[in-house]
Amino acid sequence: MCGIVGYIGHRDAYPIIIKGLQRLEYRGYDSAGIALYDGTDINLSKTKGKVDDLKNKSESSISLKGSLGIGHTRWATHGIPNDINSHPHYSNSGDLVIIHNGIIENYEAIKKELTTRGYTFESDTDTEVLVNLIEEVKNKEEVKLGKAVQIALNQVIGAYAIAVFDKQKPDEIVVAKLGSPLAIGIGKDEFFVASDASPFIEFTNNAVYLEDEEMAIIRLGKEIKLRKIKDDSIAYPLVQELQMNLEEIEKGGYDHFMLKEIYEQPRAIKDTYRGRLRAAQGIIKMAGVDENLEKFLNANRIIIVACGTSWHAGLVAEYIFEDLARIPVEVEYASEFRYRNPVITDKDVLIAISQSGETADTLAAIKLAKERGAFVFGVCNVVGSSIARETHAGAYTHAGPEIGVASTKAFTTQITVLTLLALKLAKEKGEFSESKFHEFLSELENIPSKVQTTLASNPLVEVIAQAYKDSDNCLYLGRGYNFPVALEGALKLKEISYIHAEGYPAAEMKHGPIALIDDQMPVIVIAPKKGHYEKVVSNIQEIKSRKGKIIAIVTAGDRQVTDLADHVIEVPETIESLSPLLTTIPLQLLSYHIAVMRGCNVDQPRNLAKSVTVE
Repeated sequence: MCGIVGYIGHRDAYPIIIKGLQRLEYRGYDSAGIALYDGTDINLSKTKGKVDDLKNKSESSISLKGSLGIGHTRWATHGIPNDINSHPHYSNSGDLVIIHNGIIENYEAIKKELTTRGYTFESDTDTEVLVNLIEEVKNKEEVKLGKAVQIALNQVIGAYAIAVFDKQKPDEIVVAKLGSPLAIGIGKDEFFVASDASPFIEFTNNAVYLEDEEMAIIRLGKEIKLRKIKDDSIAYPLVQELQMNLEEIEKGGYDHFMLKEIYEQPRAIKDTYRGRLRAAQGIIKMAGVDENLEKFLNANRIIIVACGTSWHAGLVAEYIFEDLARIPVEVEYASEFRYRNPVITDKDVLIAISQSGETADTLAAIKLAKERGAFVFGVCNVVGSSIARETHAGAYTHAGPEIGVASTKAFTTQITVLTLLALKLAKEKGEFSESKFHEFLSELENIPSKVQTTLASNPLVEVIAQAYKDSDNCLYLGRGYNFPVALEGALKLKEISYIHAEGYPAAEMKHGPIALIDDQMPVIVIAPKKGHYEKVVSNIQEIKSRKGKIIAIVTAGDRQVTDLADHVIEVPETIESLSPLLTTIPLQLLSYHIAVMRGCNVDQPRNLAKSVTVE
């Protein structure tokens, strides 16, 4: 989860690191710190709170000189958020300083052993243990820093992305990765280190992404040296050209990244199908599918693994694959998948979904499926991410950077990719007539303009939000394709406004949740005029008879639900299987406005981080 930044070169390190930490603050924001080498000594500043708190503290308390430095923004795992537990951490000698994203699971045993050797510890973190282990190895084995890092990491169990330097050798930074992302930006006579490329995009568009169990020695005036941590074999860096630009990671005039990303969805969906969907010709081209078509067509079943919002996209995909392509689908929480000894065979296809491409549990599920012979297909947004590298094939969503912790455009673009895949398989299997296939393709091509129309409901949604911003609880109901949308709507409200909310299949309301309904309970019902419309109308009547407050998402022109509901938000008419791409938009806006009205930090909700890179 945490964000790490490092710089070594000819520029002042401080402004690069601070700006980089601000861009990575979506990864963790309970504390932050920075260490700068000024040519004589290390100047360290760290604090509980936001990166802005660190900036204010640093600029009034330490020397900001130096062209070598590392910084960290934290999502706490070991040790409560406070100044002492914040990174960076020194070794006992004060020579080594480290930043770390991940968890060292056997840190207590290592800490006990180091304590017997005279080491002392100020913090409660596993990271301080790691930097002292590296120092112990360096001194005992009489080796250079790079070798000491390698030996030490072979003694730890867990996940990590680290950057460490030695003030006795201030022309190098040593970095390493296992399970947590790490990118190295390559400039002219300078290098950048970060959890993703956003901190250095304005300085270089060339980057190397470390693979798991790789380390790099970054030395001024030299080429990057990559080695395998386990066996010391040489690895060769693959320099990739970055696909993002600076404008994409700025707010662009919006108050919050989340609102910007909600409004980017027409463009993001179009970018997702651009080059893949040719509606006029009746063609879907997806290289990762075309090259492995038999794997999909001969599969006994598709297993979808994901977490959070991506899991909800997977649930929508289950309906799509089974309804359109007639392929059995199981949707699994990646965090539970590998711990229940799942039955996986070489006749299975596993689809792994992750916005960041770095979700630890999803990566673990991928590795398990590969070990058991399944074909693994990845759906992610970040080019060069771990999931993109670990899977046999895949498709990028091309949504552009998503900075807000609450996923919005990730959800709709994931559904878009999965819909393209299901439609392609349905056509190949002969489940569609030509006319029906063309109808679907044409309608999918029209979805961005219909999302744009739906976004015009924003002023109405804001009025509704004002009426329910002080609610303590909320129910979301949907059926069929829109049951997962109900789950996603409830999740959005929970994670950014801190209102307790639950999503249910509408018919399940009578099996418990109906007991909660009274005149104080807002119930959001997703009721487009397709699928099980009449059943949903009956559910609304049951709520109405118990004085529940009904907010309905309906197809434009609907009269029946409109006459029953307290508030109505209209979406354009579309094919049932594509309706989640529209019905989710008002729910995103509703959660956003409620959170803003409650004074919540929309982009950085408490206790959450964007990319869950630890289990």
